[in-house]
Amino acid sequence: MLSLGSGGAKSTKPSFVSYVTPEEIKAEKDPPKKEKHPDLLPGEVEFCSANPILKYSQDDLSQHGVFGTLFCTNFRVTFISDETPQEKTAKTFKNKLYGEKNDIPLMCVDHIYGVYDEKRKLITGGLVKNKYPSKMIIHCKDLRVFQFCLTFTKEEDAKKIFQGIAHHCLEEKSLKCVFAFSYMGTPSPGTDLSFCREMLRKQETIMFDSPEDWTQEMKRTKANCRLVIENKNFELSQRLPKYFVIPLAIGDLFSYQGKGLPIWCWSHYSGCALFKASFPPVTQEDGDFQKHLETMINAVAHNYLYSVKTEDLSESLPNIQDIQQSYNKFKQFFLIENSTDFWLSDVKWFSSLESSGWLDIIRQCLQKAVEVVECLEKDNTNVLITEEEGTDLCCVISSLAQIMLDPYYRTLMGFQSLVQKEWVAGCHAFLDRCNHLHQKDKECHSPVFLLFLECVWQLVQQHSPAFQFSETYLTVLSDSVHVPIFSTFLFNSAHHREGVMKAESPLAQSGPLSCPTVWDWSVQFDSKAQNFFYNPLYSEKVKHEKAVRKPHKPKHQRQLSLPSTAFKTPLKKGFFKDETDSLKKMLQVKRLSRWMGSPDSPAATTREFYESWQHRPVDYHGLLLPCLDGPAVRVWMQRYLRWIPEVYILGGGSVAMTTKLMELLSQVQDLKRVLEQRDTSQAAKIDHRPYIQHRLLSFGSSGRLSSSFPFAYTRNRSFKPIIPTGLMQRLMVTDSLASQEDEASSVASFV
Repeated sequence: MLSLGSGGAKSTKPSFVSYVTPEEIKAEKDPPKKEKHPDLLPGEVEFCSANPILKYSQDDLSQHGVFGTLFCTNFRVTFISDETPQEKTAKTFKNKLYGEKNDIPLMCVDHIYGVYDEKRKLITGGLVKNKYPSKMIIHCKDLRVFQFCLTFTKEEDAKKIFQGIAHHCLEEKSLKCVFAFSYMGTPSPGTDLSFCREMLRKQETIMFDSPEDWTQEMKRTKANCRLVIENKNFELSQRLPKYFVIPLAIGDLFSYQGKGLPIWCWSHYSGCALFKASFPPVTQEDGDFQKHLETMINAVAHNYLYSVKTEDLSESLPNIQDIQQSYNKFKQFFLIENSTDFWLSDVKWFSSLESSGWLDIIRQCLQKAVEVVECLEKDNTNVLITEEEGTDLCCVISSLAQIMLDPYYRTLMGFQSLVQKEWVAGCHAFLDRCNHLHQKDKECHSPVFLLFLECVWQLVQQHSPAFQFSETYLTVLSDSVHVPIFSTFLFNSAHHREGVMKAESPLAQSGPLSCPTVWDWSVQFDSKAQNFFYNPLYSEKVKHEKAVRKPHKPKHQRQLSLPSTAFKTPLKKGFFKDETDSLKKMLQVKRLSRWMGSPDSPAATTREFYESWQHRPVDYHGLLLPCLDGPAVRVWMQRYLRWIPEVYILGGGSVAMTTKLMELLSQVQDLKRVLEQRDTSQAAKIDHRPYIQHRLLSFGSSGRLSSSFPFAYTRNRSFKPIIPTGLMQRLMVTDSLASQEDEASSVASFV
């Protein structure tokens, strides 16, 4: 018999054999995930990808985040999460081209840092070829910060995605590699290019790319100048626009060699005008330079009463290198990688911002613009501003002066036309100043256009009812500079634009390429989102009916009482003409010496000019001057703080204030309607009154919106409050609030 279970018997080997591998069993339980790919734009091509990549959240140093796939295309760096998207609230303000949460246009990348053995290093060309970092940190020009962990993916994929992103974002490239040429060369199905061009021609924004546009602007401002069309084929100079306006007294255009030519900007109703110019050409003989300078000044003086004031902006304002260095210091305080960094920087935040000098540069530019406005408005004197190239600070000061003087440029279409006239047609070097091609020559990089938008924002936040456009519009415009699709910010001059567009056209028989302008906002936003560009509190000018106007009788009667041919100035040169010429020369010397010879005098007179204007009744459609005292020059909160959750104010900020003001304004105007309907004599005029614009949005309850709206709606995670809950209990215990934990984590479960 067989003894069962005997202790001395050997255990038998298992006889079961599995013919299914563990990997196959796991595959049956967990079906393979479907690969995700981004929705590509026309002409967009995927270069490389890696999965899984951990995208860190901005909570703290606990390294939380979400897994997904990281892609690099010829347009952007994009991250697609592996998690199933939860139910989302329909977002009214959404960019069609890229998402603010997971997409980075290649042109928007500012710096890339790599973490090697827990040490952060700035990625340059030499480090790209070495081993890939464990973490990649991307700083964007719109101040977003992204952090990706590469340790969970395969070594080959991690190295490929890191080198691909670093190469396409940081390496020096040619203009033809910019995505705009792939995008406009591949029209989407069903796109009628001729229809698109016709729509652009019908838009209200004046492009200033034709003689008719300049003639219309001269007629609007009653300018007494000359339109130059001799540079249509850039025979005069490649530095100058195709069409521009100069004083009537200018003689031989070819003698200027494209430099030192006074170009008209705007004319005051009194007859004086604002001109800008680059420095005259440098020759071996100093006498030629001085003679050229005198000829230029005399030509401007002849425009009105032989009076002119000149200003060399390169001597009175910081140069472009100083502007670049100041902004580099300033932006570092808003590139926050985690909550701990924010709370550590919060201790000396205001003093750090002041030490950067950026706000002071804004104040200086506004001050100089006010001085120009004073000369035009108060002294009725021609103004000529100059700098080396005449396309940087001249554009800033001339544009600001026109916004302060002309209410047309405070409307949305007027402002866009101003940017076209002074910056795009004025040959500002957007390509070099914005460093779109990552050139190694850092001397030409400078955020000059952003400086202008900063100054405009100061005016908007001080005199909001005077502007038809909102700060959201200015913020989006500053972001659009780094979207590699629009021709507006892609070239250095009109000659550069025309030459590149013709050379890169794949269809030579069809003519040059047609690239969309940034003013075609339908490329980025739908009609509902574009409503955010309009200021709901804009004080629209009341248009009176012609029948209501009364003729100016005193002037009319006085004209009738005088003989029709008497007291006219003789056409021939006589005694009075000779005396007038000598008087004009005396006035010229006095007016020139006042501004150029005594630099301290303008500040005092400008202060008096501002105070006298301040005591007048408010006219949002007249002269507008900024307050430059101390805290009046503020930080552009929406642009710089919109990506920092720690500073969000739920149910507060400008959106809450605007919502309440809109409600009050709506109630007041409803009351006016009721009163007018009761008055039968006014009933016929109801439709002619300027009520709230139809573009007003229903924000809903402002309590669920954050202060960074419309760029961020709500906070879904817990965060440290600006004023910690246990402040009073711990105030005497520690001197560092940044290093203390608060009660947010315990409250989060109840929210």
